[in-house]
Amino acid sequence: MITIVTGGSKCSKSSFAESLFEKTGGRKIYIATMIPYGEDAQTAIERHRKMRKDKDFETIEKYTDIDEICLPEKCSVLLECMGNLCANEMFANNEISFPADKIIKGIEKIAAQSEHFVIVTNNVFCDGIYYEKETMEYIRSMGEINCRIAEIADNVIECVYGIPVVLKGKIL
Repeated sequence: MITIVTGGSKCSKSSFAESLFEKTGGRKIYIATMIPYGEDAQTAIERHRKMRKDKDFETIEKYTDIDEICLPEKCSVLLECMGNLCANEMFANNEISFPADKIIKGIEKIAAQSEHFVIVTNNVFCDGIYYEKETMEYIRSMGEINCRIAEIADNVIECVYGIPVVLKGKIL
């Protein structure tokens, strides 16, 4: 079962996504995609570690190539977050690539290996501002990836001001 949790910045999507694992049994795997560049990234990583400290997650730090991950049977997986993964894949070789197909292949592989798969993603499309070419390409790639994962997902939930709003399926 695939569940997408989306929303804007600081809307409680991470804490909501983690709450979906409170009733699951078996191993819980947290795939962390944020590369620890700079103080802001370190602060965010530390905040997320504290949030899941006593929740029995095993962490896999995987910044690119999620299709290489091999998981234990019947596990539950939380991928945090698609926005970082997309940026990491796009700009990995100091040139812009379009990672949607590669990321979707990885998502499908992880979904096939897990019982519950929750993906945290970002809504980066609503401000109406035109950015530099590279940022617009990132926004376009995120849009394509989010549309494609929402299509295959069982549940799509948007967090708005900390309130989960079901767009597809149900809250587990």
